[in-house]
Amino acid sequence: MKILLIAPESGIPKKKKPRYVPFPQASLPLLAALTPTGHEVKIVDERLEQVNVSDKYDLVGITVMTSTAPRAYTLSDHFRRTGTKVVLGGIHPSAMTEEALQHADSVVVGEAEGLWKQVVEDAGAGTLQQVYRNQEFPCLTGMPAPRHDLLKDRYLLKYVYQTTRGCPHNCGFCSVSSFNGRRYRHRPVEDVIREVSLSRRRFIGFLDDNIVGNPRYSKELFRALAPLKKRWASQGTVKMAEDEELLKLAQKSGCISLFVGFESINEKNLASMHKRFNTVERYKKMMENFHRHGIMVVGFFVFGFDEDDTTVFENTLRFVEEARIDFANFNILTPLPGTEIYNTFKKEDRIFTYDWSQYDFSHAVFYPARMTPEELQEGHRFLYTKFYALPSMFKRLPRNLKYLPYFLPSSLYYNWVSRQHKTIPAKMVDCCSTLSSGRPVS
Repeated sequence: MKILLIAPESGIPKKKKPRYVPFPQASLPLLAALTPTGHEVKIVDERLEQVNVSDKYDLVGITVMTSTAPRAYTLSDHFRRTGTKVVLGGIHPSAMTEEALQHADSVVVGEAEGLWKQVVEDAGAGTLQQVYRNQEFPCLTGMPAPRHDLLKDRYLLKYVYQTTRGCPHNCGFCSVSSFNGRRYRHRPVEDVIREVSLSRRRFIGFLDDNIVGNPRYSKELFRALAPLKKRWASQGTVKMAEDEELLKLAQKSGCISLFVGFESINEKNLASMHKRFNTVERYKKMMENFHRHGIMVVGFFVFGFDEDDTTVFENTLRFVEEARIDFANFNILTPLPGTEIYNTFKKEDRIFTYDWSQYDFSHAVFYPARMTPEELQEGHRFLYTKFYALPSMFKRLPRNLKYLPYFLPSSLYYNWVSRQHKTIPAKMVDCCSTLSSGRPVS
């Protein structure tokens, strides 16, 4: 069979594509590797290229996040009209299975390992089931190496891997625990090292939600990575900076950058989202520890919690600059289906649009407690344009000269992102115009 695997774009596909995007969608190269031999597989990332809907395929698989759901459904509906079988998978179809089934022949709920081979065989035999679901979370031992050869060479970080899945914290705004479970599952270190060794690229990434969730495992992994002389980036937590041995091993193994979830500089917000382990008063000291070990930090921040008012934006910008955070990712609180805040906000009638394309962490889709949706949207735009203005970027440049080949392209990418937030989208203004009536719009 001819099989097409798609990572759809959020919203309306852009005709002018960026030259580079940060990294690929991890599941598709793995699905390609899990596909039984004898089938022809193609991967299309719509951030980089348009899907040619006139091409003929026997099976189309689409991975779907909430913000990409409308585009995924459009593509799925088109291919189905031509007689092509379509399978949807990913976080959104797993949370909204009945909705997804209106646009697909089949839905894979949860992780696809242990299911994809059967899906392909059933599609070939004309016996696709409506829903495929693992009875338990799959074991991560013996996973094949991802088919990176099927990806374009237009990623800042093309070769990405995964060492763990699951998260016990169950943060109120995060869908990881519901999708991957509340227990850390680990790949055998020898499997990870064997896979990484296949890449000739020096700079790689690990797309773990928290690569240091189990410090004992992480230390074993970092010791094994060190001889490979790679440089790598991943995602961790601020608590990592309290473990001196862990930081030293990460540095020796080639860690140069970590995405770190600070989330908020208000501890009441952190407590409400079950992140009491984050202590704001220690943030700056922890940043010093990361920098002392040569690790750049990308700080994740979320805005729109019930304790946030309009002062949060200036205060956060001041904190980010004082703490010497190298990059920052500013996100609007988004009630994703399957999360605690989705259920809470829906019950409280605070969600004013279910246009999933707006659920991209850059649009306000609910009524905040202490500001208007317009103020939340404008604060988000303010942070991006201020922090990633060229003078601000060059101010951070001297301390990151050591990693200039990585720092500069990433900075320019974020500068491009900041310029996409210059104005509040018209659709957002239309939604917010109903505030005076006190009723949500659907």
